[in-house]
Amino acid sequence: MKASNRTATARCAKVAAGARLTPCRGPRLPFGRTAARRGGVARVVLEPTTAPAADAAPKTSVPSGGDPWEDEKWTKYKWTIYRGVAYDLTSYLGQHPGGRWLLNLAVGRDATALFESYHLRPEVAAARLKRLPVLEGFPVDAVPRSPRPNDSELYNTIRERVRKEVFKGTEVKGAHRSGSEGAALAVLGYAAAAYALYTYDANPLTGALLGLSGAWIGLTIQHCGNHGAMSTIPLVNNLLGLTNDLAGGSSLMWRYHHQVSHHIHCNDDALDEDVFSAFPILRFDDRLPGFWYHRWQHIYMWALFPFLQLVFQSIVLAATFAVSHNVPETKPLDAGPTQAALDQVSNERDWGVQQVLTSANWGGVVGNFFTGGLNLQVVA
Repeated sequence: MKASNRTATARCAKVAAGARLTPCRGPRLPFGRTAARRGGVARVVLEPTTAPAADAAPKTSVPSGGDPWEDEKWTKYKWTIYRGVAYDLTSYLGQHPGGRWLLNLAVGRDATALFESYHLRPEVAAARLKRLPVLEGFPVDAVPRSPRPNDSELYNTIRERVRKEVFKGTEVKGAHRSGSEGAALAVLGYAAAAYALYTYDANPLTGALLGLSGAWIGLTIQHCGNHGAMSTIPLVNNLLGLTNDLAGGSSLMWRYHHQVSHHIHCNDDALDEDVFSAFPILRFDDRLPGFWYHRWQHIYMWALFPFLQLVFQSIVLAATFAVSHNVPETKPLDAGPTQAALDQVSNERDWGVQQVLTSANWGGVVGNFFTGGLNLQVVA
């Protein structure tokens, strides 16, 4: 898939809650399917998929066909798709163990990759899912198909080894979502001190310290909180996730940008917003079109430093991201396994292999502490 074609198409994609992937004008659609025209606008038309049976699931009878995002017969449901079957999440939103705010990420889309990449015990979660109402006649083929992580032998092997060798059965009690209280206190304590210093005496030094507190929040507690991974209590995760807003961001937009886009489609230049969100002002990926002024971006980016509170933390975050996903080995620039993986249509790739090939490890204990473990992207 040509980078220019994929980039042109990707600009139109929405990742807001319950929003459809909007029709895009461009030479090729990002999901590698065909385009039909209605009123001069290209509309996504996916090839039919086989919908597996949902064992013992209650049936909800509604008229078939239609537009899943606009027709009233579908918009009255909080629907999601898992492996070709449409489910109604309405009655389950308030019961989800991770909290309604996390389950909302699945509404209005094929959430197969979100579902399978989030649950350390997918067999338990799948059993609960199959007890939800199934929407008979739902136009599943109109919804862009998600990658399917559980089809990856590598991913299944890594997850099983993590359960057995790291948690040793304690994940049943939520061990994989606890034990970070000390880190949270350290980050929040530093942030409070930095805010106090900046309020007392606003100058470049205290501004830089305050910016670093925002970066530390962004890398650690808001990141893990918005993933639902800081605590077994959803409210605690939600509150820690809201520190993103305290640092000048938006926890709501971050969850869609990072979890729905970046985590599912890591380093895909059409579907991973982390690849192109700074473009065209800054160009962090050789697959994006290069303009004459990009040769000077390493100089003009520093002109933004007067806005220390926001920009300094952004530069720290960008630098951290760069060494995690933007080193040459994680890009499909040269012939090799990374290029071979990303040249495939997104939902036909080995999802586990893609995650490993497009990520990198760096740093040691100190880097681990200040990034909340984000420096260790690949299980070694």
